Amino acid sequence: MNTQESTTLVKTPGIWQRGLYMLLFAFLVTIARFVAFAVIILQFLLVLIAGGPNARLLTFGKSLSTYTYQVLLFLTFNSERHPYPLSDWPGKERDDIQTE
Repeated sequence: MNTQESTTLVKTPGIWQRGLYMLLFAFLVTIARFVAFAVIILQFLLVLIAGGPNARLLTFGKSLSTYTYQVLLFLTFNSERHPYPLSDWPGKERDDIQTE
C-alpha cells in the first residue's frame, strides 16, 4: 500500500464512523459482561435454593451470550452488521449469528 492509498483510507468518513461505533460497542460489551456475571451468580443461587435453573434467566443468558458474540464479531471486523441498539436484540425465533 502506498502513501496515497493510506492517506485516502484515513480520510474516509466510513472508517471513522465505524471507529465511533466500535467504541460504543466496546463499552456496551463491558456492561454486558457485568450483567452476565450477575446472571451467573443469581442462577447459581437459584439452583442451590430452588433445585433448578430459572427458565427466564436461561433465555436471557442465551440472548446475552449471543449479543456478546455479535458485538465481538463486529469489533473484530468479521461482521458489518451493527448489534443492538442499532438492530434488534437477539432472540430465539431467528438466526441471530450472522457474519454478513
